[in-house]
Amino acid sequence: MTDWNLDEVSSFLKNHSSGLIYFYTPLCGTCQVASRMLQVIENMVDVKIGKVNLNFYPEMAKQFEVESVPCLLLIKDGNVIDQIYAFQSVPFLYEKVKTIV
Repeated sequence: MTDWNLDEVSSFLKNHSSGLIYFYTPLCGTCQVASRMLQVIENMVDVKIGKVNLNFYPEMAKQFEVESVPCLLLIKDGNVIDQIYAFQSVPFLYEKVKTIV
């Protein structure tokens, strides 16, 4: 999981890639738990995960209509197919991520 900027997100979408875009803020406690869950998912599934700190990219929050953090976008072939706010559990996320890989 690496931090992405606006150009990296745009390139990822324009290349019709599949993967996850994770929106967070560093001081959000729920985001810290969600990050650990995504690290487990990253070890279980070969999926590209980009992290975006919305403190630095508020325009992305508007662009993707992010209502709160943490927020996970599931991207398949460059299109957003799902938006998750409640990360519930690692098995829940695993089942969701399997739909795009």
